[in-house]
Amino acid sequence: MLDIHNIDVFYGDVHTIKNVTFYVNEGEIVTIVGSNGAGKTTILKTINGLLHPSSGTINFLGKKIDKLSPYNIVEKGISHVMEGRRLFPYMSVLENLELGAYVKKARKNIKENLEFVFNLFPVLEERIEQLAGTLSGGEQQMLAIGRGLMSNPLLLLFDEPSLGLAPVLVQKIFKTIEDVNKKGITVLLVEQNIQNALNLADRAYVLETGEINLEGCGKDLLNNSYIKNAYLGIG
Repeated sequence: MLDIHNIDVFYGDVHTIKNVTFYVNEGEIVTIVGSNGAGKTTILKTINGLLHPSSGTINFLGKKIDKLSPYNIVEKGISHVMEGRRLFPYMSVLENLELGAYVKKARKNIKENLEFVFNLFPVLEERIEQLAGTLSGGEQQMLAIGRGLMSNPLLLLFDEPSLGLAPVLVQKIFKTIEDVNKKGITVLLVEQNIQNALNLADRAYVLETGEINLEGCGKDLLNNSYIKNAYLGIG
């Protein structure tokens, strides 16, 4: 579904992503893990068109997308649940969700998509008229995911969805990602919570200082001695 081939990305003069290659098959949950500052968010921003690679290619469903603008990429079927949620705090839950359905193909399915989101997150239906900025952190993350689902995505990008959440809510968010995937939506997850991410993922890539150093099945990487030592504190 998604094929990233030898991309290089710069922030000004800083070479942030270095010759990165990976792929995501339809129906998979794939995760990119690594420490803070490794370049994980940069990769997602490059996929969604906020940044463009200086070299290399990005193909989605067999078509090149690395020169497209973000709204064109959403129309192609890629939605991005961004780090920090990026909600409109003075707009209601419903208004934030409706904004997620601005692309033409999603407008005709607003009712069905709202039903899908409210089945996943019943609390959002209870707070439908509440301002997004007055929700709890966990509820805001649910709303950010719901907004991403409103565009009828084929591929959903998640950027640090567990960041800043209490442990009980972290488990709920990961269970939600699994449920979304079971509904037929392919997932690319970027996450610092390495244990949960690797346990969930079909396949995983380890990014360090802008380069992929390890890849494999998620659960297999959990047993990798380097991962245990460097990231899980198990020596």
